[in-house]
Amino acid sequence: MSVTRSAVTEREGWAARGACTDQDPDGFFVQGADQQKVKITCLSCPVRTECLADALDNRVEFGVWGGMTERERRRLLRQHPGIRDWYAVLTRVAQRAAGQ
Repeated sequence: MSVTRSAVTEREGWAARGACTDQDPDGFFVQGADQQKVKITCLSCPVRTECLADALDNRVEFGVWGGMTERERRRLLRQHPGIRDWYAVLTRVAQRAAGQ
């Protein structure tokens, strides 16, 4: 898969388009049942894939990112230790799910 410079730039600016930009960032660094409440914000986020890919690529250890808790991300990373470009993988999975 070839990635153009404009695609990379667009991916790098994803955070400004997130559904959470008007919320307190500390609210995404909660524990237990509160994490499930925070994940609701991510459900309709237009940059959920970029957010999750960034957290996985950079091995972010804390908080809810892209609709996944740190525990969920750790499990995914353990199951797929060789993946280095999570954006490409998540995009392919989403396309398959959509029947493309």
